Amino acid sequence: MKALPFLSLLPRLPGPRFPAALLGATVLELVVLTGHLVAYPFGLTQERRTQPDPPPETTPGAAPGTPGTHPNRLPGSPTAERPVVLLHGFIDNRSVFVLLRRTLARHGRRHLASLNYSPLTRDLRTAAELLGRHVEEVCARTGQREVDIVGHSLGGLIARYYVQRLGGDRRVRTLVTLGTPHGGTAVAPGAGIHPIVRQMRGGSALIEELRRPAPGCRTRFVSFWSELDQVMVPVGTACVDHPDLDAVNVRVTGIGHLALPVHPAVAAAVREALETQETREGTVPSTGTSSVA
Repeated sequence: MKALPFLSLLPRLPGPRFPAALLGATVLELVVLTGHLVAYPFGLTQERRTQPDPPPETTPGAAPGTPGTHPNRLPGSPTAERPVVLLHGFIDNRSVFVLLRRTLARHGRRHLASLNYSPLTRDLRTAAELLGRHVEEVCARTGQREVDIVGHSLGGLIARYYVQRLGGDRRVRTLVTLGTPHGGTAVAPGAGIHPIVRQMRGGSALIEELRRPAPGCRTRFVSFWSELDQVMVPVGTACVDHPDLDAVNVRVTGIGHLALPVHPAVAAAVREALETQETREGTVPSTGTSSVA
């Protein structure tokens, strides 16, 4: 499979067989956790929604209401800047994406929207329906037909359900997942207590539902997974493995679960993945794995 251009941005660190790599990743996880606990209160509320953008520029001398000659400025055009929707993981909030938002904003992404779903939500399908309404609102506000989504952990699974089972593929061009249990994980704290966590277990009814055929799904999947992610058991469960989905699985070495949405190299690779232009027409879904080690 052809190498993706953003893979060179990812760190080439020792694999998980080396104790030093696991120790380093564990220390980094603790640092990230400490920083996130500090930032967590600032992300408890939903973000403020901005006003719609002004109408696109028109060609000089053209009649009022006539679209301009710059297709990338036309709302809804295929080459227009798509909004990016960020979706956090279990018992988390939008504060986890502070660094990723900065990276995307520094490189010209103007439409960045985060969605907080309640930790009291008892069904992943309900969260996926909420995501669908949020995407429709973002499209209406920005004038775009499509969005990109970046989901961390459970957030990626919610987004996948929306895309694959609720018709969200008509709205989502690219779905990037970070440490998402696509195949279900055997390590899920409180699995016997919270219904959504039970749905993330391997063999759950929801995971089996995502294994069903999805012919014609138009969304492109890019799944980042780490060999040192101790929340994903086995680690390969964070890969998208479905014959009907156009998916690339990107292996990241040297970092754990919590570091995936905040590591600068991963953030740069996510940005490149979102900016990669691939024509949908005539493509054949292909599931593969790209390695950076």
